[in-house]
Amino acid sequence: MLTVYSKSNCPFCDKAKALLKQKGIVFEEVRVDQDQEAREFIINAGHRTVPQIYHNGKVFVEGGYQGLARLDDSAFQQLKENINVT
Repeated sequence: MLTVYSKSNCPFCDKAKALLKQKGIVFEEVRVDQDQEAREFIINAGHRTVPQIYHNGKVFVEGGYQGLARLDDSAFQQLKENINVT
């Protein structure tokens, strides 16, 4: 499962979620401004910004939205296939 750690009023979070939807990627959103445990997880992982995008508990792409936007269509296709399998 792909997990997007985000918060409200975050334009990069909104862009990341919109891009994933556009590419047909199913994801779970976890709001760090509403979930203290998720916030602590992100901080303890060394992140100071959102969005942070994880796949099966590991960072999927460094750089949040900007890292996601650099991926080509084949990376999104592979992600879709992996999500359907896991």
